Amino acid sequence: MADAAEPPSTSTSDPNPSASPVSPSSQIHPRREPFEHGLLPIPKLIFPDPTQTLGQLRQKLASQPRVDAAALAEALQISADHARLVLDTLASVLHSESDPLVKAPPGEIDSVGADSRDLVLFLYIQSYKKLLPRTHKDSAAVADVWPSTSAFDGYLSALSPLQLVRSNSRRFMPSQADEEAHQLSYLQKHMGNILSLLAEPVEGEGESEESLVLTMEGLEHLGFLIQVGEKSSEGVSLGQAAPFFANSDPDMPAVPVPAAEVLDWVSQNISSALEAITERISAKENGPSSASDQDVAMADSCNNSGKTAPSSRGTSFIEGISKSSYVKQASDLKGSSVKVLNCHDSVIYILAPLRYATVYGCSDSTIVLGAVGKAVRIEHCERVHVITAAKRVCIANCRECVFFLGVNQRPLMVGDNHKLQVAPYNTFYADLEAHMAEAGIEANINKWDKLLALGVVDPHDSLSHPAGVSDVQAETATRIDPDLFTNFLIPNWFGGESSGMTKDNPFPLPDNYMESRQKNLKSLDEMKQLLRDTPLEDSRKRELSCALHVLFKDWLYASGNIRQLYCLQGD
Repeated sequence: MADAAEPPSTSTSDPNPSASPVSPSSQIHPRREPFEHGLLPIPKLIFPDPTQTLGQLRQKLASQPRVDAAALAEALQISADHARLVLDTLASVLHSESDPLVKAPPGEIDSVGADSRDLVLFLYIQSYKKLLPRTHKDSAAVADVWPSTSAFDGYLSALSPLQLVRSNSRRFMPSQADEEAHQLSYLQKHMGNILSLLAEPVEGEGESEESLVLTMEGLEHLGFLIQVGEKSSEGVSLGQAAPFFANSDPDMPAVPVPAAEVLDWVSQNISSALEAITERISAKENGPSSASDQDVAMADSCNNSGKTAPSSRGTSFIEGISKSSYVKQASDLKGSSVKVLNCHDSVIYILAPLRYATVYGCSDSTIVLGAVGKAVRIEHCERVHVITAAKRVCIANCRECVFFLGVNQRPLMVGDNHKLQVAPYNTFYADLEAHMAEAGIEANINKWDKLLALGVVDPHDSLSHPAGVSDVQAETATRIDPDLFTNFLIPNWFGGESSGMTKDNPFPLPDNYMESRQKNLKSLDEMKQLLRDTPLEDSRKRELSCALHVLFKDWLYASGNIRQLYCLQGD
């Protein structure tokens, strides 16, 4: 089936119900998760003619109820590691929570395998190119925040990750509306080919475009890429929203529909959605800023005055925090996903169970993410410490960062990384284990140091890269020295309000890190005992106490931690 041109809008008096778009309250949206967390920079997954290649692949795998890692590696001629990565990534972005791949324990994903229809859609969108960054609305303000070039140079660019993104034109991360329009345009262009991969030929009529039909089950798999309504959790499936199967008897199999008819309906709804987004973008660019603008940067503030900007799609944005401490718990968030964007010289605590988390363009900060059940992506960050318990972590284009991980799958390293370190998870808060259970994270599986590095150049990125580096492997990270490993203390701001039972780090530490921790605790106890046992007059004890307090206060100011005390004191 060829790519479809944008169809003309349909009159409201059109007698054909299948050609009518869904109502505005049930508008079609792209599912952002596959585009944000499901793209892998593996050249063998990007095909010159994806329709033909994937059509043949689906036919080849049609006899298998599920496609496991071994079958996938053989079919695509990729390594076993890459085949497992494909299944792990697909599991993290699937639309159906009841799919066996999503429900499988981390160690069984390889053998459980994927539905071939979901797999071909996942492989098809590997041809997607991300939207180019746009110019920031206040480039002068950004210029005052972002740090200077790091002391060492990378071989791709002498600029730091932050400067590479913002460079001479002060480019900036595209808005949510811009990205959604870009994703819809991609789906509109390729929808004919996508539906042909889900369609079935009518028996005895060959495989011409006119004879292809789509079953209700096949249409439901399209839900991997598009959804109806503002939130996928609303439970409105494509099969329920589409007029073709709306009145089907639940006890009888629905009659398949010509694929061309489905294409007309989907294309018209995408056109309507694009029109609405274009109007929204135009109104926002031409009108005054408002508090509801998703892209407005939050003012520098402490945790008691900062605001999380929620989107209508279930994502909370924490943007532009500078020189502050910032705390959010589950009751403060409006959705199951969080994006921490362009924060500088701050400590940010997000103590909640999440599905997805993105940390983008941050510098000189510590960011604690509670329990992330699907995927974390950390990109274009510099001198940042990230502490997270998660199913899956992807690190891209970062420099001089340290990642304290409790992660069930191998951390993925992509892009132009430099001087990164990884360490075991090193903190806890009262509700952590409850949040991990809700997110489906297993504390007895921690692959924090089993790093998997892919390529430096991301073929999905529209930014140009120098020639000759397409086959270069991304720089991986080194393990932090056990003697330098320390626990991170999350203050208990909420006192007795929390009912959580977590009293210690739920992830077991490796032996060498545990030994180092015990040695440090022993040294601390010995120092305390020595101070207690030292025979001093009361006046000398007071002098010693004052000296220790002065030194501690000097450290608080020198390290910037004094700011946390002032910020949190106002909570």
